[in-house]
Amino acid sequence: MNGAAPVAASIVDAQGDLSTVEAADAVAPVAVLHADAWLAVVDKPAGLMVHDSALARGEDDFLADRLRAQFGRPVFLVHRLDRATSGCLLLAFDRDTASALGKVLMAGEVDKHYLAVCRGWPEERFTIDHALDGGPGKPLKKPAVTRFERLATCELELASAGFPTSRYALLQAMPQTGRFRQIRRHLKHASHHLIGDTSHGDGRHNRHFRMLGIHRMLLHASRLAFPHPGSGERLVVEAPPDAEFAKALALFAEAGTCAAAQPE
Repeated sequence: MNGAAPVAASIVDAQGDLSTVEAADAVAPVAVLHADAWLAVVDKPAGLMVHDSALARGEDDFLADRLRAQFGRPVFLVHRLDRATSGCLLLAFDRDTASALGKVLMAGEVDKHYLAVCRGWPEERFTIDHALDGGPGKPLKKPAVTRFERLATCELELASAGFPTSRYALLQAMPQTGRFRQIRRHLKHASHHLIGDTSHGDGRHNRHFRMLGIHRMLLHASRLAFPHPGSGERLVVEAPPDAEFAKALALFAEAGTCAAAQPE
């Protein structure tokens, strides 16, 4: 078992300079983590919707539009991330590649790793197998499975629910299916609510983190691994946490508590 300080600190160090001004996200190019003739993996900023939908509520700034302009060619999104989630997003540059990647995704050959901060201290390794519906207007429930590993824990001097302190855990989440807001809803089901989640989280703990200057939802798509449709070789792409997520990781580095495992 490894100490939490090296786990969290190594993730923080990967971010490098944390002085980036958040306001620049609106005009800055989207960070490209990998690109070739067939596909790209980009680092989606938190707070930006991937594309227009019923949840857009009059917004007119979407990641898909930015990417079409940035690459100067059509883009085909292979999967989606929630507006408040950051990190690895896979896209294709033509329909055939998009179709091939979609089949790989449906076959379960795409490994997705997320970093998440939740309330409480769950077990070191646990799996949530709990069926979920498809979101608004889609009541049919389908199987949904997420594996979790606890990477680190911390206890902050913030009173909550009659206790003088509050406990939090840094998790690695590995969804085995792709349901609507799966990780967020699974953590709610386990009463280990995701920090910063205004729809499925716990308002008391969200306020604690806002008091610490952390206003975003703490879910980050940190790693994608999949067979490349052109070469067949396995491609592994990682996205560093942004500056605000790094503030949360620093809490675990400072705590020096135990971690279940290093991120793979």
